[in-house]
Amino acid sequence: MPDYAAPLERLILQFKKLPGIGAKSAQRLAFDVLRRGPGEARELVDAIIEVTEHMGCCSVCNNITDVDPCQFCSDPSRDPHVLCVVEQPQNILSVEKTRQYRGRYHVLLGSISPLKGIGPDQLRIKSLVDRLKDGVITEVIAATNPTTEGEATAVYLAKLLKPLGVMVSRIALGLPVGSDLEYADEVTMLKAMEGRRAL
Repeated sequence: MPDYAAPLERLILQFKKLPGIGAKSAQRLAFDVLRRGPGEARELVDAIIEVTEHMGCCSVCNNITDVDPCQFCSDPSRDPHVLCVVEQPQNILSVEKTRQYRGRYHVLLGSISPLKGIGPDQLRIKSLVDRLKDGVITEVIAATNPTTEGEATAVYLAKLLKPLGVMVSRIALGLPVGSDLEYADEVTMLKAMEGRRAL
């Protein structure tokens, strides 16, 4: 016999599918939705539907966007000679918080992880190489996470891209090893960007 009425049990189950949400958090979220009433519940549902129907990947950099190309690729004030490569779209926000980086981005949508069966061919590396062919980009900053997978990806990119005549640098390890960029505060991220080094 379920602990709650079927509709509430279904909502709890859906919340539990979200990353970082356990059973207790799912229950709290479900009861909060229940307390708010139908009006706010519809607003939440509409926002979820809008995101899933109107958001997609930028055709240039793979960032999540509702316009193509995204705001970073279409901004003429950004430096077209410097490209910051990150693993996931949410990592861009961490770099942007520094308010110092004014170049463009490229999102790999993952990192090399042989244990998970993810090799270079599963990432957006080919489109990165294609972006370098016109010779406009002179520096690529490997801003992958300071994890084993992130380091392996940065080393792979350095070996692949250096022969193409671009400088490849790596963000400094002002970030804790084993963490993700999205959890970095502004000062730590700024120091990491300032202390980047050639690979």
